Amino acid sequence: MNLSVYFKSIVDSDIMPVVVCSISHEILYMNPTAIQRYAKRGGAELIGKSIFDCHNSDSNEKIRDVVEWFGKSPENNRIFTFHNPKENKDVYMIALRDENNNLIGYYEKHEVRTPENDTLYNFG
Repeated sequence: MNLSVYFKSIVDSDIMPVVVCSISHEILYMNPTAIQRYAKRGGAELIGKSIFDCHNSDSNEKIRDVVEWFGKSPENNRIFTFHNPKENKDVYMIALRDENNNLIGYYEKHEVRTPENDTLYNFG
């Protein structure tokens, strides 16, 4: 069974931005939320470009350091990179590995700290 359509659907339905990069720092994929969030920087036009084109030199150095750390051990898979107090969320870089545990890329994961205020099972 090919699960890729299911995994894409999971990522596409996420309310937080997901930007997937190759080991060579090329932006391979952006979910719809990421495309909308980064519209002022180019949105979908960023796909195929270097993630370094979207960040300042300090951030680019940190990205390189994290990817180097990912490559040092298959155990190095998640690192806290930023807290956004305005949106009350934490941001992480997550390693992507193939079936042999080789590093193949990474993505940015956002986790909101603010508790949900919606009603349980609100079908309205």
